[in-house]
Amino acid sequence: MDPEYQDGTRPSADTGRMSATTELGRALHAWRDRTTPAEVGLPGDGRRRAPGLRREELALLAGLSVDYLVRLEQGRSTHPSPQVLAALARALRLATAEREHLFVLAGQPVPGPGQVSAHVPAGVQRVLDRLAGTPLSVYDAAWNLITWNPLWAALFGDPPAPRGFARNAVWWSFVEPPAGYPQAVSRGEGDRAAFVSDLRAASARYPQDAGPAALIDELRYRSGDFAALWDSGAVGVHAPLTKTVRHAGIGELTLDCDILAALGTDLRIMVFSVAEGSGTAERLRLLEVVGARTLTDQDPALPARRT
Repeated sequence: MDPEYQDGTRPSADTGRMSATTELGRALHAWRDRTTPAEVGLPGDGRRRAPGLRREELALLAGLSVDYLVRLEQGRSTHPSPQVLAALARALRLATAEREHLFVLAGQPVPGPGQVSAHVPAGVQRVLDRLAGTPLSVYDAAWNLITWNPLWAALFGDPPAPRGFARNAVWWSFVEPPAGYPQAVSRGEGDRAAFVSDLRAASARYPQDAGPAALIDELRYRSGDFAALWDSGAVGVHAPLTKTVRHAGIGELTLDCDILAALGTDLRIMVFSVAEGSGTAERLRLLEVVGARTLTDQDPALPARRT
């Protein structure tokens, strides 16, 4: 977990920001109060004084510590990063105008059309919530990991801290997969040229965004395979794949891997599915139960796992 996700409090002589951060806290509290557990795929326990989300639940959904969320709502954390704000917007299912207002209240530039967007529209997020029994992860136009569900984390492990390119799927493919992930072996060719094509398109579509350019430069430096594909002008498309994942706890799982798109966005949604009645389906259900129990038993005072 990135330390900035734990405590955003920094000394500042600008006391004029206090009113803005207080308004930020009020807005977060109001959005949390209006959001029911059912809306975000969480079970209701029938013992609530208010129908909205508890702080612990919002922290879990956004991948923040409860202490940091308390500081935000009380106006004691004055510099939430764009990554934190994007995570809160997704967790609270904010509409586009509300998301923009959140960035304004936090004193951050509103993400513009010239930047790769990490926004998951509320409608798309609701669809993803209903796929709790399917491991899935969501990426932006440059293949940076945006969000994932608990079953994906149970299958592959929690992603590394969001530093550098550690959460980029192209980086995983060409340079360095996350440490500790179960070994995934593709039974198809796995067209890496499709990743190169996607980065070429992202850099052309967002020339003012330094992120894709920096990623491409570092990939060319660190990976001869990537450099060769880039220099050759290779073009590829993502085809459905069958992958075998060797999980230390439940054994081998054979899953179909498909990449879906959401119209009107640059999102890539990677979905792993299995045929009903197969041995993998049984093991996946077991993993879902084990993963859910792990989340349920988690100490709410600790940094939460993302959904």
